[in-house]
Amino acid sequence: MSNILLQGPHQGQPVLMAGKPLTEATAAMILLHGRGATAENILELAQELPHAKMAYLAPQAAQHTWYPYSFLAPIAHNEPWLSSALHLLADLLARVEAAGIPAERIVVGGFSQGACLAAEFAARNARRYGGLLAFSGGVIGPPGASRTAEGDLLGTPAFLGCSDVDSHIPLARVQETADLFTQMGGQVTMRIYPQMGHTIIANEIEQARQIVGRL
Repeated sequence: MSNILLQGPHQGQPVLMAGKPLTEATAAMILLHGRGATAENILELAQELPHAKMAYLAPQAAQHTWYPYSFLAPIAHNEPWLSSALHLLADLLARVEAAGIPAERIVVGGFSQGACLAAEFAARNARRYGGLLAFSGGVIGPPGASRTAEGDLLGTPAFLGCSDVDSHIPLARVQETADLFTQMGGQVTMRIYPQMGHTIIANEIEQARQIVGRL
């Protein structure tokens, strides 16, 4: 890994935790906040997605954003922020695994910009995870860019939920992401909610609880 990445904008940012300490947990969830939000905000999901033996980790993005432009912008426009964020997420996963929790018991999830980051990370780092939760998000890159399925998610349960009229997340990108993860061997559940705002609703929480309950 290059020094540029190691010194990227997100390196050295705080990581908030809830639930069981990593040394006592048997499962973990990494939660990624949206643009303009905070780790404290997204960590509130820990109360909505309870698990008796779960450690919850929520990293804070530098300047409250994982990358500066839309997730539909050319990839290069969001560098080095995007690579820094992906690197941070990889480091967090390694930290959790080093504590004795395998990837198949780690859920990665997020909302909006955080959901896009989670989806992009899974697409680039295919393996069996405990789950993937993308609340209003999809893989990153400009419209029309070809994306081939690389790697195997090995049955990872993935939930993608979004409004059909979300001004930030085009419906087509959510569908493309669901198709990509299916091609990569994920067990994908996609829910599109008519006229829903840019938010997380109760049915999405229930879908996520089903994934958490299998750990």
